[in-house]
Amino acid sequence: MQGKKIGKATRPIFIPNDKDIGIIEKDITFDWHMGMSSVVKQRSMLSLHQKAREEGFKKILEASSKSEQSIGIQLSAFFLKNDKGYPVENLFQSSKVFQGGKQFLDLITVSPRDAKRDKRLRESGDMEKFSFDGRDFPLEPKSLFYDWLYVKTLFTADCNIELREKFLDENFEAFTDIEFNPKRSFSCQARTLALCVSLYKNESIKDFIKDPVAFSSEFNLYTIVRKTKQKNIQKGFDF
Repeated sequence: MQGKKIGKATRPIFIPNDKDIGIIEKDITFDWHMGMSSVVKQRSMLSLHQKAREEGFKKILEASSKSEQSIGIQLSAFFLKNDKGYPVENLFQSSKVFQGGKQFLDLITVSPRDAKRDKRLRESGDMEKFSFDGRDFPLEPKSLFYDWLYVKTLFTADCNIELREKFLDENFEAFTDIEFNPKRSFSCQARTLALCVSLYKNESIKDFIKDPVAFSSEFNLYTIVRKTKQKNIQKGFDF
């Protein structure tokens, strides 16, 4: 059919480290189906998963609203909520503190998509920190606050007991987020889920939640461990 274009893209899959606390990233090159619809993005996701299976990963979870598995949708930041009913995405965006102490707490009550796209987040200067529930968090390591917020929501909210038990029982080997482009952002729910598994298997969930800064420093949590990249290289596209 005319109009359909397929390029090549490279994205990381995230693997819980079974030898130490942390995650492993592996870059996968796959067919990228160009288009903005959910159906088209799912085609790209299925291509990514197929290539990952060829690399030996049998049980893979797409953690986004584009997932074909209901648990993947439930675990996306747009749908995972705390006991007050606020999605992780809203909690994250409303915790950003900009120059002069500007913080947009009203983002807690809008839709997750509107919270993420609110123009004030791009027009308020440099960020100074994150602030959540009276507690401040540094900007570095870049994904530390997002990881902490997600882990805390999944593992301490009573409303998520059934969800987290189902998630852990599934024993997923790797995680993807077809919406995530590491060249454009740093926080990724698929990465955080791989971290959740590693922390859980190492009985470290409570320690991480209690003091994520000290914990991440002690265990070099944000040192990237990479599996060998595929020989394929991205050809002419940057998605």
